[in-house]
Amino acid sequence: MAIINSIISLGASVMMPIIFFIVGLIFKMKPAKAFKAGMLVGVGFTGVSMVINLLLNALGPASKAMVARLGLHLTVTDVGWATASTIGWGSPIMPVAVVGFLVINAILLVLNVTKTVDIDIFNFWIFLLLGAVIYAGTNNFWVAVVADWIIYAITLVVADLTQPIIQKQFPNKDLKGISFPHLTCIAWIPFGIAADWIIEKIPGLNKINLQPEAVNKRLGTLGEPISFGAIIGVILGILAGYDVSKVVTLGINIAAAMYLLPIMVDVLVSGLVMVRDRVDAQLKEWFPKRKFFIGMDTALLIDDPSVLATGLLLLPFAIILAFVLPGNKVLPFADLASLMFLFALVAPFCKRNMFRMLIAGILIVTVVFYAGTSIAPEFTKAAVMSNIGSVKSFTAITNIVGSATTWIGWIFIKLAELVQGMF
Repeated sequence: MAIINSIISLGASVMMPIIFFIVGLIFKMKPAKAFKAGMLVGVGFTGVSMVINLLLNALGPASKAMVARLGLHLTVTDVGWATASTIGWGSPIMPVAVVGFLVINAILLVLNVTKTVDIDIFNFWIFLLLGAVIYAGTNNFWVAVVADWIIYAITLVVADLTQPIIQKQFPNKDLKGISFPHLTCIAWIPFGIAADWIIEKIPGLNKINLQPEAVNKRLGTLGEPISFGAIIGVILGILAGYDVSKVVTLGINIAAAMYLLPIMVDVLVSGLVMVRDRVDAQLKEWFPKRKFFIGMDTALLIDDPSVLATGLLLLPFAIILAFVLPGNKVLPFADLASLMFLFALVAPFCKRNMFRMLIAGILIVTVVFYAGTSIAPEFTKAAVMSNIGSVKSFTAITNIVGSATTWIGWIFIKLAELVQGMF
């Protein structure tokens, strides 16, 4: 367990190059080429992390200022995905659950139930968080572990099913042979499908096309990601009550993120493609009748203008919803700046139309707030069980970009508690 924790503490920027180097060697890449591929992945992850941190550091204070201006006083605080990941990796179920994930993936591959080889080990925290909350709610170790294993297996299968659509709807990305077994993002796909279907049936609304390419064509330079980012930044700065200098600074920082993020993702993908092509060639030699996908983080998708821009646009709506939804107790806070991740797998099913994505996002945030309110006691207890000391500063906690506050997570938590209550 100590070894696992030591590796995880290195972060994705260090973990992923090591994993890709080892995978490259296993699939007969030359050591020098495997090393280069791993380093490109590491450099890409580092660059993506730097740009995301720039975005979070810019949006964080603005989000807090907007919350303060509305005078929100809610009792369940959103502590963010970083704290949530620590809860997951620090949970007592972690060692058994992680070994189970690896074994389950291997068994499902052998049985041809899944095509996804999930190497996105860092994001196991998403499943571990849900398991930790279930354990806190049931006090039953094996109920939590088995529930985690079941939902992990389901996620792998859904990743297979959604891969062709995701690849098709992101034509500017080289996503051949890549799938996304990311529970938090997969959970919201039905909301994207529903929003797209409903709006398509409404005359007038079905004519609204806010795909980035259409916006760029109509507005020219003003429709480019860098300009769009600056405009959104200025609007958010005004809503936060900033003075002119802070408004301009926020606009430039968000524009910088919109411009730099695709460049960093391209570096990451260049290393990924080197390994993917070698793995694909070797697997075809070993299993000529089989097809495989490499399971990756949805961070590869958030650089798309539709994903990033809609996430920024959703921010003020999320704050307003927290204020007006009856019965909501969740105070959106640390994860407000990470809302774009909610759209990573929604975008393809809304055809990257930002209007439809925003409608889906409003529905998603509504569900997140009610789910977060409902499971706050279990979430808070899970943090205590994982020895998260900062929880003492809050009445109750949750996070809004995580697995426990998805509709799937909520159902699994409540079903597990129901099962436990029957015995």
